[in-house]
Amino acid sequence: MGVYEIIIPGAGKNKAKLRKDIEEYHIAHAIDFDDSDIDTFIARKPDGLAFDKEKKLCIFLEYTRAMDTNQDWAEKKEQEKNDRYGSHLGFINHLSHWERSGWKASQINFTTGVRGSLHTNQFLTRLESLGVKNTNTREAIRKRTVQKTLSMSDMILKFCFIALNSRTDWPLQNLPTEIVNKNMERFNLHQPPRL
Repeated sequence: MGVYEIIIPGAGKNKAKLRKDIEEYHIAHAIDFDDSDIDTFIARKPDGLAFDKEKKLCIFLEYTRAMDTNQDWAEKKEQEKNDRYGSHLGFINHLSHWERSGWKASQINFTTGVRGSLHTNQFLTRLESLGVKNTNTREAIRKRTVQKTLSMSDMILKFCFIALNSRTDWPLQNLPTEIVNKNMERFNLHQPPRL
């Protein structure tokens, strides 16, 4: 087994070796797999990566918006994200142990509800673990995250209203002009003439 550079899917001289090592890892850990599972494994990418060279830590970052209607909405979504990358983290830690590199892999999820909910203490603690030590900065990031989530939900609701109603002039007037023009053009739509 060897150290790998990040490669673009379909390119790179180490892809065959990477594939072989992934197969060996799955066999050694009694994980059922076929060729398509290996392709999916190689192609799957987290939303972001963070590296701490001093601690030799690679962190998968996942940013998720989930429907926040149930009490345990965040826990369910986070478990789904953890399950999604569990094998990948295991593989990286397996390689690190095999190569005695000392590197470890872990995952940090940032989950926000579509209605702006989030577990504040958990969110702030996870930012701090990524090196955001200033309390005011962490709080500003938290507020901005909620603001952007609510803004996105508002925009989605407005587009939904447009899609459900034949009269598009009223909702289109309530969206920012640059968004309306860009999306009308993108979907080859034309605004009805104003009466």
